[in-house]
Amino acid sequence: MNGSVHLTINQRICVNRNSGRTWINFKELRARLKAEDVLLFYNIELRRKGEQHQSTCPLPSHSMTNSMNSFSVNLEKGIFQCFGCKAKGNILEFAALMDGVDPADGSALRKVAVKLQAKFFPEGASTRTAERAGDKVPAPKPPELKLAVNVPLDFELKGLEGNHPFLTGKGYTGQTMAHFGIGFCSRGFLKDRIAVPLHDEEGRLIGYAGLVINQDDAGGRRYLFPEKRERNGTILDFDKSLFLYNGSRIKAPCDNLVVVQDPEAVWWLNQHGFPTSVALMGNECSETQIELIVRLVNPGGWIWVMCDDDDNGDRLAQWLLFRAAAHRPVRRVRCGEGRMPAQMSAGELKACFVN
Repeated sequence: MNGSVHLTINQRICVNRNSGRTWINFKELRARLKAEDVLLFYNIELRRKGEQHQSTCPLPSHSMTNSMNSFSVNLEKGIFQCFGCKAKGNILEFAALMDGVDPADGSALRKVAVKLQAKFFPEGASTRTAERAGDKVPAPKPPELKLAVNVPLDFELKGLEGNHPFLTGKGYTGQTMAHFGIGFCSRGFLKDRIAVPLHDEEGRLIGYAGLVINQDDAGGRRYLFPEKRERNGTILDFDKSLFLYNGSRIKAPCDNLVVVQDPEAVWWLNQHGFPTSVALMGNECSETQIELIVRLVNPGGWIWVMCDDDDNGDRLAQWLLFRAAAHRPVRRVRCGEGRMPAQMSAGELKACFVN
């Protein structure tokens, strides 16, 4: 299956039952379903890292071999994607694929929805029984909202505190902070966070990430990203998998590109003489990001994979080596057990990048 099947926001399924009709609200059912519960229902061992589950692809239609951890589920948003077989969509569409049916087949999807509702919501709280036909006329469906992803912002945050102790204490210079436009934010969504401007490959400002100073305040997360919001009849969404942090500053293909997980490593590498580095903004790499990485490197150049030296970093490095090696020479750079790139000295960094 290529791509995702998008359902009308208020699409409902009608099932005849004796004297009345039971209506299943797709939108409400998807909102109530917990992705981790659906994974366990299909006997998939949950491997949770924050809000993400990553594993080999369990879909019956997946025919690839040696795909490692190509399958990922955002447990909070209830969406999935396989970078191998290209299947993606919401958790209800995932259940349909696990049952071997096409989510585009309304009749088949109805059966899957009824099954999941009976399993997880037997009390029928997400259904309503309509009165006999002719007693009431269903209300008209509201207009379907448009979806726009990574839309350029029409504003910039002002008054960010560049020389904040959190940054200077880690060794970042004022020049580095000014170059990347980072600083402490004292108001709004990013209040008490380090605001990190994010640009798409064309250099347009598409959002701000919030580097968490106290991870206990954010459930252990290191970064907060823009949330989905509605404006003028359009749902504005943000997808960090569609760009590379710092990629817009690399104007022409280079001979050596360093790929890291987080912006902090990019700042540190740039400060120590390695400006051609990009960050994936997390522990996953999408097919779009693979394409962008390859595009930034000359055919005879090198891709240097410099992930954190922990379990997440190891899994990501394996995936990058597996995917990028088909296009460019790739090397893994070790930071040392339990360490991150931003914890390495200038001398250690220089010793790493030797052909």
